[in-house]
Amino acid sequence: MKRVLATALLAGLLANPAFAALKPGDAAPAFTAPATLAGKEFTFSLADKLKDGPVVLYFYPAAFTSGCSVEAHDFAESTDRFKALGAAVIGVSADKLDVLDKFSTADCQSKFALAADPELKVAKSYDAVLTQMLGYADRTSYVITPDGKILYSYSAMDPDKHVENTMAALEKWRAGHKG
Repeated sequence: MKRVLATALLAGLLANPAFAALKPGDAAPAFTAPATLAGKEFTFSLADKLKDGPVVLYFYPAAFTSGCSVEAHDFAESTDRFKALGAAVIGVSADKLDVLDKFSTADCQSKFALAADPELKVAKSYDAVLTQMLGYADRTSYVITPDGKILYSYSAMDPDKHVENTMAALEKWRAGHKG
C-alpha cells in the first residue's frame, strides 16, 4: 500500500517541477554512503570517485516506482556513453540497501551504483528532498566535475530529460577539457 500511495503522490507532483538549490560553481558536498552495484555491496565515496573523472549524481524518490524505474532504465541504457565521457553514474534514494540490491540488478541492469540514504542526509546536503512528501528524495540530477564543483543541476519529477540533460552538460564540459 505504501508504494501505491507513493506512486500516486509522485504522479501528482509531476506538474510541479522543483529547482535544484546547488548551482553551477558551488562546491559539491562530499559524502560516503553504503552502496550496491549488481547486488554487490560496498561503500561509495564521492571524493574517491571524482579522482577517476566527473560524476553524475542523481536523486530519485523510491525504487520500483514507475518514474524511478523509467529513469533507472534510461541511465542504464546510457551508461556506456557516460563512461566514454569519463563519467560515472550513481543514483541515491532513501531506500534501504536490501531494496537497492534488487533494484540495482533489475531496473539498473547492473550498470551503475546505487547508494542508500535512508535518513536523507546526502539528499539534504544537496537540497534534494521532496518538500511535498517528507521521507523521499526529489528527482534531482547533478553533474560534478573532478575538482568537486557542480557543473550542472536539474530538478523535475518527470524523468524524461535527466539523462539527456546531464549527457549534454558532460559533452560540453568534455569538449573544453580534452587531454
